[in-house]
Amino acid sequence: MAERSASSGRSPETHVIDYRAAERLLDARDPRGAVQLLDRVIAAHPENTAARLLRARAFFAAAQLRPAELEFTIVLEREPDNAFAHFALARTYQRAGRPEQAVRHFRLAAALDPNPEYLAAARFDD
Repeated sequence: MAERSASSGRSPETHVIDYRAAERLLDARDPRGAVQLLDRVIAAHPENTAARLLRARAFFAAAQLRPAELEFTIVLEREPDNAFAHFALARTYQRAGRPEQAVRHFRLAAALDPNPEYLAAARFDD
């Protein structure tokens, strides 16, 4: 018999299924549906950085910028060298009209990973 999570009554396997389904929902442009699934996963596994990163992306896609910012910040507290999280947080700040904070994180992303998209956004020439 599968072990059940005390907080949700759901098995760890169910959380993996929810995570994968949330990925598909986000790809299908249903970020709110993805957030609902990820809320359950994170409630049972708050330390799961991958689930938090996916939920941050879903919040961003749903234009819920403050929750997206909070999730990206949690990810970066745990993984300060996560270039994608820096880039995504920068895009969140940019979209929220906070360009100074955006540039800082665009530059951190580019310094961590010389991805052409990160380098272009970092605007090192300015």
